[in-house]
Amino acid sequence: MLDSKGSFYIMDAILAIFLLLMVFLVVNTAITMPTSDYSYESKDIRTAQDTMELLSGKIDFNDNTFLGKISRILEDNKNSKQSVRQVSEISKDKLELYNLKNYRFCENNVLKGKVLASRGNYDKASSVDVATRSYGDYSYTLSVW
Repeated sequence: MLDSKGSFYIMDAILAIFLLLMVFLVVNTAITMPTSDYSYESKDIRTAQDTMELLSGKIDFNDNTFLGKISRILEDNKNSKQSVRQVSEISKDKLELYNLKNYRFCENNVLKGKVLASRGNYDKASSVDVATRSYGDYSYTLSVW
């Protein structure tokens, strides 16, 4: 049989363990609560950069890239109007696969800012993200809004 002092110590120990468990849970919850993070606000930045990475990445086992493919088409045809139209069609078809809401894809160096593919009104865009990659003499810019 336990005396009254023993019962008090057992109840005191159980209460102390319960209080420590409650403090641990409160601290753990406070640490894991979501905070305001700038990465949530920069979704379009990641979208433009990720899309441009996909365009500059390897598309087959011959180490060809999409940007390399369209650059070769332009270079082989000496930047003719026909080659620019062909590249525009290829670019538009490729960018449609990525389900971008609004975008503008242009070449800035050799073609002097020629827009190759576009969707949406760029002039009315309030927040535009830009990603640029180069291939040879050509410099391509993707704007997403």
